[in-house]
Amino acid sequence: MNTELINSIAKYVEQHIGEFHRNRIAKLQSVNLKELLSRKNPYLFKAKNIVIAGGMVESLASATMSSAEESIFGNWMEGVAMFVAEQVYAGYKSSAEGIDLEFDKEGVHYFVSVKSGPSWSNSTSMKKQKEQFAKARRVFNTSRKTVPTMCIEGCCYGNDNKGYNDSDHEKYCGEKFWTLISGEPTLFVDIIEPLGFKSKEKNEEYFVEYGRMINKFTQEFIQDYCNADGDIEWDKIVRLNAAIKAPKKTKKK
Repeated sequence: MNTELINSIAKYVEQHIGEFHRNRIAKLQSVNLKELLSRKNPYLFKAKNIVIAGGMVESLASATMSSAEESIFGNWMEGVAMFVAEQVYAGYKSSAEGIDLEFDKEGVHYFVSVKSGPSWSNSTSMKKQKEQFAKARRVFNTSRKTVPTMCIEGCCYGNDNKGYNDSDHEKYCGEKFWTLISGEPTLFVDIIEPLGFKSKEKNEEYFVEYGRMINKFTQEFIQDYCNADGDIEWDKIVRLNAAIKAPKKTKKK
């Protein structure tokens, strides 16, 4: 374990972890009940025989926030990765489109697109990423033709490591990625403790806001989507979610 590097990461986390928790709360405060109902599959919830308004709202909110938190934390974790590369290899934020990080290591110039996890792409996004790597390399080679380059999809977790048909583009996940940007083979394990800085305190703040949202949305759900007997009116939910929307009328000039 590189104690000096871990201490630096701990200080970085202490200074920046609040951003992650603030963004979680901001996401909670930005959603509304109609948005939750519009984005999730009403047929699935009916098939699960959900009959309690609070249970319906809780399921909607949990599914929505789980997805949002993955994205929010992924973006924040990319900052940690860039900090590590900066400390160890003088890495820097790339100006190239689609590239997050550049640094030199053992005579090779690396272009890294930092991802949260391995399941980030489809065929369209992968094609675009390959084009961005190729462009970044072309621009770089106009001034430093003799320096070998390597393009990396760097995933903060997972172990889906692989090469592609283009030999200068590879996917590094988890241990392999953190080792690349730090030179420390155990860093992927060592960083877990610093990431827990004040997590209990910050989560308590989050769940206060989460509870408010659940209570508020449950009241709204009962009022708008339950009948006088307290039954969920599924037809209203399905219409909100899946009915064809009438085109907006344009104002005459």
